[in-house]
Amino acid sequence: MKLLFELLPVLLFFIAYKISGIYVATGVAIATAVIQIAIAALRGKSITNMQWITVVLLILFGGMTIIFQDPTFIKWKPTIVNWLFAAVFFAAPLVSSKSFPQRMMESSVTLQQDQWKTLNISWVLFFVASGMINILVAYNFSEATWVNFKLFGLMGITFLFVLAQGVYISRIAQPIEEEKS
Repeated sequence: MKLLFELLPVLLFFIAYKISGIYVATGVAIATAVIQIAIAALRGKSITNMQWITVVLLILFGGMTIIFQDPTFIKWKPTIVNWLFAAVFFAAPLVSSKSFPQRMMESSVTLQQDQWKTLNISWVLFFVASGMINILVAYNFSEATWVNFKLFGLMGITFLFVLAQGVYISRIAQPIEEEKS
């Protein structure tokens, strides 16, 4: 359910695009994301920094798309988000003793430090590549193809990457020893 909630702006963007075009779709995505943040805040749920950054970038790039009537801005938004994630994943171990994958998964899986590093670098490379692929599609294919890619292509390559990460982790992970009571 959480995944659907997070994908809702993209799904509604896609539907609105098919009905009314890029500018209406962009407005729908912005409105949906802002409403989601407001609902989460009203319910007292924590909003991660990444969620805030994504919404702010959507408002910024989406707003420029609508104001200047130029879809180039909204096409760049996934790339900027991916490259920002790459930078954060890259910088995390430089300013902390743990990478993001380690922070997120160390309670359920045990890896050696070099394996955590490999996992983190693979995420950095994935985010950089995803951003590059988005720009490649945005500049070399039609707007309709880019909209389809934004929903299905980026989601598909992310799913495949996460699946590959799961296979990698399952092959190298040491089981967490449970406390004996």
